[in-house]
Amino acid sequence: MSAEHIREYEEDNDKVFLIRGFIEVRIPLKYYHKLAKRYSTEYIISFAEPRMVVNHITKRQLVFITRECGIPLLGHPAFGIIDRGTNLIQVRPLTGCNLNCIFCSVDEGRISRTRATDYIVEPGYLADKLKEVAKFKGGGVEAHIDGQCEPLLYPYMEELLERMSRIKEIEVISMQTNGILLNEARIEMLEEYVTRINLSINAIDEAIASMLAGARYPIRRVLANAKRVVDSNMDLLIAPVWVPGYNDREIEKIIRFALEIGAGKRYPPVGIQKYIPYRHGRKLKKSLTFREFYNKLAEWETEFGVKLILRPADFGMEKRARIPSPISKGERFRAQLIAEGRMFGEKLAIVRDRVITVRTDRRVGEFANFEIVRTHDGIFLAVEVQ
Repeated sequence: MSAEHIREYEEDNDKVFLIRGFIEVRIPLKYYHKLAKRYSTEYIISFAEPRMVVNHITKRQLVFITRECGIPLLGHPAFGIIDRGTNLIQVRPLTGCNLNCIFCSVDEGRISRTRATDYIVEPGYLADKLKEVAKFKGGGVEAHIDGQCEPLLYPYMEELLERMSRIKEIEVISMQTNGILLNEARIEMLEEYVTRINLSINAIDEAIASMLAGARYPIRRVLANAKRVVDSNMDLLIAPVWVPGYNDREIEKIIRFALEIGAGKRYPPVGIQKYIPYRHGRKLKKSLTFREFYNKLAEWETEFGVKLILRPADFGMEKRARIPSPISKGERFRAQLIAEGRMFGEKLAIVRDRVITVRTDRRVGEFANFEIVRTHDGIFLAVEVQ
């Protein structure tokens, strides 16, 4: 643990160690002063008790998932690897976002009312599992870094990307980002490894962009960095979410901007997403029907002369065999609860080398009986049973 990546300060009667701008280790001052007389800073950060590890951005409890902790990287929607039966593999190294978008499908950001826990995965552990999955898939794999997060918050991104770039089956590395953390130096780093950036710009007008983001959104800086991405070795796809009643007039501006700067050298320049109110996401009053949405995309296609109704084939996606699932819906298990779950009222358990989300009010460390109620896309959800 390099000292250059650690910042120390005191706050709310705690000694705080901030590691790489993301991992926050908090120790009550009255205990820290005693520990400091006997132990090194590295030892205190790693082993001292009592301590609390939190996501510096969201202030939620942070679970560090390493090879040694034994939590599998298959089975959870928020971290690890997701295989949806194609040659695209979703890579999710962390959770937590620096924005609070009013339409967020997973209720992310510091104001979340449903997310209880954040996760961060050790880069070597994640890369090794990705290598295993990519080998199963065969050549021509796209590894897409996304998730319930802003991926560029991941403090080990360069190490992860370097490891990913050595996996022979991976042909394309792509990444989702809201663009706030992009800068010239980071773009130079990313272009060594990344094929395509999917940039989530939802408005050109700064007031509208900030309102949608639930926080100040520096659109001018983001737009300048979008141009830098286009001028780099990477491709750029601008991916706005069309939120009816909020950014209707902004979508045309975004299309024009993408075409003006030359986005879409290899892939489509714009990928407009439909706002969909999800059960655990943030819900707005108005949403479009799919017919309304695609009819408007067709109109814009004609007006701007660019393809906007996109298909998986536009990104080289094709069906591939899924990683076999060792668990079936309806099966019952008894296992120890090994970590807090992503949402309130959830815990994590391990079954047959898969991580299972269990809906239960039991505490971590206790055992629970549960039944598997969801197995879709290799993501497992269970409910406690007697």
